Amino acid sequence: MPNIGCCGFPVAQEKYYKTFSVVEVQLTFYDFVNTETLRRWREQAPQDFEFIIKVSQFITHPSSSPTYRRAKKLKELNLSHLGSFQPTKEVFDCYKTTVEYAEILGSKILIFQSPPSFSPDEKNIKNMERFFHRIERKNLVFGWESRGKWKPEEVKEICTRFDLIDVVDPFVRDSVYGPIFYYRLHGGKGYRKKFSNEELNSLFEKTKGKNGYVMFNNIAMFEDAQRFEKLMEIEKWQPRKHGIMK
Repeated sequence: MPNIGCCGFPVAQEKYYKTFSVVEVQLTFYDFVNTETLRRWREQAPQDFEFIIKVSQFITHPSSSPTYRRAKKLKELNLSHLGSFQPTKEVFDCYKTTVEYAEILGSKILIFQSPPSFSPDEKNIKNMERFFHRIERKNLVFGWESRGKWKPEEVKEICTRFDLIDVVDPFVRDSVYGPIFYYRLHGGKGYRKKFSNEELNSLFEKTKGKNGYVMFNNIAMFEDAQRFEKLMEIEKWQPRKHGIMK
């Protein structure tokens, strides 16, 4: 049975902790985070609750990215040295900070998400090579959501070279590499989407008998994740006939 959760907290954390056993932290992507906030999260969450960290956009996204509008703590950083896995001091320092967050939260998985503008050209691939070969992994598991114009065979080559899980939206394409799967469900072509029963049944078929994560990232993520978890529980105790309720 896969681990099911949301990308971020769509409801109060206390309620979320009672509903799911894993979350993908989004604050760590948009800006630097007060470590006391993370310590409080770890203390308030159940002991076996899992925090997965979405890695800082300062590592993956150039400063021209619209997501930088949510960043408030950039004054001391050279913006031209950020993003695209550049082998700069700023990028490596951001990675070290991310590892610190992981240690506080007890996280084992880091998710790197490239912007659509990050294409499979020689410069970007060289940047990735220098980045992943120089950092200390500390037994962390890395996932990479490529997006953009990467072909599946190009993604597989990168994931193989740098030992990355191929993070995908399974309604867009299938994962091509990794000992486990990691699905980030963006809601197809629109974040505002709510998944249908038929889509959740299809998702169940993709995950059946496999180990991994199903992380919802659409506007109805909390409700959809609960519906999918209910489906998984139903299927756990009885043979599959006609999917979830029609």
